Amino acid sequence: MQHLLSTIVQQVGSIVIGKEPQIRLALACLFAKGHILIEDLPGTGKTTLAQALSKTLGLSYQRTQFTSDMLPSDVVGISIFDTAENKFTLHKGPIFNQVVLADEINRASPKTQSALLEAMESAQVSIDGTTYPLTEPFFVIATQNPLFHSGTYPLPESQLDRFTMRISLGFPSIEAEKRILSNSNNKHDITNLAACISPEQLIDIQKSVEDIHVSDAILEYVIALCRISRNGLGNVNPLSPRAGKALLASAKAWAFIDNRDHVLPQDIQAVFEAVCEHRLDTSGTISMSNEISAAKNILQQVDPTNPL
Repeated sequence: MQHLLSTIVQQVGSIVIGKEPQIRLALACLFAKGHILIEDLPGTGKTTLAQALSKTLGLSYQRTQFTSDMLPSDVVGISIFDTAENKFTLHKGPIFNQVVLADEINRASPKTQSALLEAMESAQVSIDGTTYPLTEPFFVIATQNPLFHSGTYPLPESQLDRFTMRISLGFPSIEAEKRILSNSNNKHDITNLAACISPEQLIDIQKSVEDIHVSDAILEYVIALCRISRNGLGNVNPLSPRAGKALLASAKAWAFIDNRDHVLPQDIQAVFEAVCEHRLDTSGTISMSNEISAAKNILQQVDPTNPL
């Protein structure tokens, strides 16, 4: 299994060059049955990462470009009356794929953004009073531009909280950018990617991640981190119990990727910023400054050997 995971990371890394930490975080999010928000400037590889992941994992994929005039039915689908059959027929939207890329989600209206909520929370959608289950595994990758870009709507806190992680790819290193600029066949490379794993194997991995052991000491560490955020630490939102559950699930997945059957404090630390920063930060956007993040500030205040 460890060899398989290394192959997956290497194959995606051959397309998304120089971003192995972000690739590992995206995989951990998927293994934890979560959804991920990628925030960055246009052209940094957000869509490329989504395409490479879906091809490598052998999952059905659909990209939807969110715009200001988009309707909820454009996401989930709509029932249309078929005169020949004399009945309503469901025309499924892009949400019925295993990997759904919601591109530039913060360019759509809040009403359209909310169409993703039920799907992300319970892997089902309701259309005209009928509930339809979504195909497993189900993984939403949403991208958004920084809020200082024109034509963006900030995601409400309830929507942000549905994303298990938020990451940023950032600009590549000099060596990575040389490789990117010298490769003119990037789209061709993505098309030729072979699936390294089947959806059934991926579901088995998700079940194995759930069985990763979490000790009482790790639980106390997570509780201490959440409680620090609730003690009026600056201008941050407190972490809810749902954030704690997302943190534990992500740490289990990180431990699984590192070939361990138990969670260590460094697993919590490895995923903490990606899981919690968008829940803590009241601005709802990744900071472009060099100031220490709220998540890192909290990590520094809790001793994992004596958390409570």
